[in-house]
Amino acid sequence: MKIIKPAFWDKKISFLSILLLPISLIYSLLIFLKRKFTKIHTFKFPIICIGNIYIGGTGKTPTSILLAKELLKLGKKPVIIRKFYEDQKDEFRLIKYYFEHLIINKNRITSLKEAEKSNFDIALLDDGLQDYKIKKDLNIVCFHQKQLIGNGMTLPAGPLRENLAALKRIDIVIINGEKDENFEKKLLAVNKKIEIFYSLYKPLNLDEFKNKKLLAIAGIGNPENFFDLLKKNNLKIEKKIIFPDHYQFKKKEVQDIVKEAESKNYQIIMTEKDYFKIKNYNFEQINYLKVSLEINRKDKLLKKLNLHD
Repeated sequence: MKIIKPAFWDKKISFLSILLLPISLIYSLLIFLKRKFTKIHTFKFPIICIGNIYIGGTGKTPTSILLAKELLKLGKKPVIIRKFYEDQKDEFRLIKYYFEHLIINKNRITSLKEAEKSNFDIALLDDGLQDYKIKKDLNIVCFHQKQLIGNGMTLPAGPLRENLAALKRIDIVIINGEKDENFEKKLLAVNKKIEIFYSLYKPLNLDEFKNKKLLAIAGIGNPENFFDLLKKNNLKIEKKIIFPDHYQFKKKEVQDIVKEAESKNYQIIMTEKDYFKIKNYNFEQINYLKVSLEINRKDKLLKKLNLHD
């Protein structure tokens, strides 16, 4: 789904959010009924779901890849499960670039059955918290510190797929950003058993962009998070270009951006996710910020997953 997030989603009080509140109440009721009357499927191997309640841009996929790699190191045979969407093919290629075992299908149940037949012994659902057909053994929810829960309202009045009551079925929360005790208290007030961890993105190739005038491009759920990461690392952004999440770049528009950058002596920098969308165009003038995801107290997180002693 291509979406540019409306600004009022992250404001505490807004006329538009109040106007849309009745629709959100209906949406929440439909979600409740869907959960109540959906038939649940169980599987032979454990299923870990890495999801969110804030729509997009919370770090689900990098977390899924990191955990899959850790499982592999521990002698497990993990597989990442993703639901197929036509406009996310480049994102699937990005996942496979870092982790080979990925199964994609329009129906996650079909993917999980395929994983069982292929003798994988644990599945990681990259997204799927709101797929109530699947019995999960562990639910992880990701937040980004800058957005957290936005205005706290469900779609379309706010950015939440489900309200905070959804945390009652969550085991682990991973917050991308710095420690936030007030938000932790809010989460624990809903579910005191939740274990909270923090993650951060560590840039790996900053030297390629230092002392350069940057034209920064982002087509992700929360583009300002990417721009803020650049600024935090003292990189100079001369111009920002924002595209909708999952946007599919046309070669001509990329050529136009390259021409503009060359005319103004700008260096183009993209997110890695966006770069994989235009990689086949072979533009040497475009590069991306390489990052690694690091989770604080990772060993304790793995113990919470019962992955090692």
